[in-house]
Amino acid sequence: MFIDRVDAGRRLAERLVALRGEDLVVLGLPRGGVPVAFEIARALDARLDVIVVRKLGVPRQPELAMGALGEGGVRIVNDDIVHKGHIRPDQMAEVQEREQAELQERDRRFRAGRSRVPLTGRTALIVDDGVATGSTARAACRVARAQGAKRVVLAVPVGDSGVIESLRRDADEVICLEEPSLFYAVGEWYENFEQVADEVVVGLLDQAPVPPLSRPDPDPDPDRHPDRMRLN
Repeated sequence: MFIDRVDAGRRLAERLVALRGEDLVVLGLPRGGVPVAFEIARALDARLDVIVVRKLGVPRQPELAMGALGEGGVRIVNDDIVHKGHIRPDQMAEVQEREQAELQERDRRFRAGRSRVPLTGRTALIVDDGVATGSTARAACRVARAQGAKRVVLAVPVGDSGVIESLRRDADEVICLEEPSLFYAVGEWYENFEQVADEVVVGLLDQAPVPPLSRPDPDPDPDRHPDRMRLN
């Protein structure tokens, strides 16, 4: 059990100490991943930013993800859940339209006028407070690659063991402190798992360290530039 997200972030940072000194950007998944990511960025003296991804929830059961959307046109669909849930194309389109609008609004709200920290040629360390279905984490990894990250590392305190294993196909490295085989919900692994307010996310981004960024290596594959790439 973790006490709260701060405790989880500090314990996770101990496993990530080898990344200190890399040309690194820590990317928290709003909202719950940002307090975890803040502790890691502070421990590693790295830049902190958000990576905005929206879950596509099953109609009438929105906590169950049938996919996810990310910045730059990234769209992930869990065909198995769509099939088992008998999700019609019009239902998928309705959920996607709603979540796309919310994604754009959250990007504006969380960054509050700040520019996105460039990822080209850098290591993107994606952080969440836990992984259940993996849809949002998978979309975040693809968003980071679309933005030019040279290396993608996913770090979470806890996640379903089977899902964590599958995510190793999307990230160059996955760090997870607890990988239970019987997994029901991320919140079961925290003593305090209260919701994180938008204001808290913005406040943590304002408080985060701002070390100078190294000059990134040239992108060896210019076709990966986010302005020219869409992943479906």
